[in-house]
Amino acid sequence: MYKIFDTQDEVSRYTAERLAARIEAKPDAVLGLATGGTMEPVYARLVERLQQGPVDASRLTTFNLDEYVGLAPTHTQSYRHFMGQHLFDRLGLPGEKVHLPDGMAEDRDAACRAYSESIRALGGLDLQLLGIGTNGHIGFNEPHTRFSRRTHVTPLSAQTRRDNGRFFRDPSEVPTHAMTLGIRDILEAREIVLVATGAKKARIMAELYHSDPDEALPASALKQHPNVTIVLDREAAALLPG
Repeated sequence: MYKIFDTQDEVSRYTAERLAARIEAKPDAVLGLATGGTMEPVYARLVERLQQGPVDASRLTTFNLDEYVGLAPTHTQSYRHFMGQHLFDRLGLPGEKVHLPDGMAEDRDAACRAYSESIRALGGLDLQLLGIGTNGHIGFNEPHTRFSRRTHVTPLSAQTRRDNGRFFRDPSEVPTHAMTLGIRDILEAREIVLVATGAKKARIMAELYHSDPDEALPASALKQHPNVTIVLDREAAALLPG
């Protein structure tokens, strides 16, 4: 299902309301979360909404999609730092209730297995929030990632490193690898909300709209899921039919 709004702010408000409704319906929900510029206004609106009450977020458990390999949680460009800045610290979420892949793990394969297993042990994700890369990646599942993969370490494509270079003082500092939740893990979520805003996402959203499920376009795996909402602003939806 596609939901198209005129502005990014309307997209962010709608998405925040969806998250708040899920938390209100199930205060101990297990949420899959995403990072990136698209999510900053979503989290700002969610914090605003939750601080107004009466929704209690203290019992939430969260699992983020990904983390860079080799960046400590205290690094200003780590996703742990991003989430603390934009959501966790602002809501006062307990540290033991928030989870990200361990990009500093010595045994990365074991860390990946443990991450997927910890989600399944809690009964799976109630809702997975997603962005999308300009090459169609979800999480850091780059083109031609098998839809059957669980959490894994992946090399980042040149396109992804260029896109993420804007967040670093020197684009050459962008890590070459990341640890990411796998597409199989994502598809096991009971509900998925994908958010895309801005003209830079128009081409890939048109490709996704017209594509059959194809591992060359990772986000097309979502077409195999029964409960997906794709939320766009007018700029990201500009090349969609009708």
